[in-house]
Amino acid sequence: MSLSAPFRQPALSASPVLVPVLAPAALVDAQARRVSYLRVSVTDRCDLRCSYCMAEKMTFLPRAEVLSLEELDRICSAFIAMGVEKLRVTGGEPLVRRDVMAFFRAMARHLRSGALRELTLTTNGTQLERHAEELAACGVRRVNVSLDTLDADKFARITRLGSLAPVLAGISAAEAAGLRVKINAVALKGVNEDELFALTDWCGARGFDLTFIEVMPMGAGLGAERFWPLSDLRSRLESRYPLVETAETSGGPARYVRVDGTGQKIGFITPLSHNFCASCNRVRLSCTGELFSCLGQTGKTDLRGLVRGAPEDDGLCAAIGRAIGQKTGGHGFDPVTRGGEIARMMSHTGG
Repeated sequence: MSLSAPFRQPALSASPVLVPVLAPAALVDAQARRVSYLRVSVTDRCDLRCSYCMAEKMTFLPRAEVLSLEELDRICSAFIAMGVEKLRVTGGEPLVRRDVMAFFRAMARHLRSGALRELTLTTNGTQLERHAEELAACGVRRVNVSLDTLDADKFARITRLGSLAPVLAGISAAEAAGLRVKINAVALKGVNEDELFALTDWCGARGFDLTFIEVMPMGAGLGAERFWPLSDLRSRLESRYPLVETAETSGGPARYVRVDGTGQKIGFITPLSHNFCASCNRVRLSCTGELFSCLGQTGKTDLRGLVRGAPEDDGLCAAIGRAIGQKTGGHGFDPVTRGGEIARMMSHTGG
């Protein structure tokens, strides 16, 4: 049984592809959490070298090890048939992959059929200016842009290769295309502490949601000297802004507050200082076809071999179901020692 139509690049069938829908229980893990969200990395490559994500001198994967767009389509379509309703495209930097918009066009058929409720993107913003309009045409309604600083010199230091101007131009292009923008900022002690209020005010003035993220002990990540607990960051915010707790949740790691009087939404992702695993509804697919049920665990399932070794999708769906069933109750990061380091880099798994 094949779950997806043949991938055509760039043309797609005008009619949505009908696929058999498996019971939602197929994607319920041992903790009774329903997995409805897939983050899929389409490349390990990036045009930046952010110090908490990549080594400065990276050796990227050979092309043969990376899933083709057709293989990505097939795996994602299987997940959608099994109950995934939200698909986030990540990397590396997803927009540096050649012909990546063909993948977005392919996934748009699941939006049209109603099987997929949301197709979205996390990006560093460097390539967003030239892709924003087509992303919107494919049904993308919002994007997350990783941006840790508004200072051009500091941006160059954090990213090692980057220039701030293209990112700001990309954000403006996304706004013009009607995309809702959320800014993700990694909290870096001694690096962007002094910009806390400036970044918050900038996002508030433009109507952007803002999420702060603690550094995670992964791969070539920064040492403990750069770890800035969000409990401290939030206390500083509260010295200037009246923050109101909300019950809002995406089923993911962020906890949200709103700035009283303006309605600005601010999120906090705290993998070390406050475990967020109880409501986790997501899994991650690397660009090589490794399925990680948890960012902070080493367990994985190889799906590439299944899609390359068999034309039918029964084995693929069975493997997905088994992997979800083995999803752990929580990550392995140690909140006391800030240890539990995962050897693979953040860019390998997909942010």
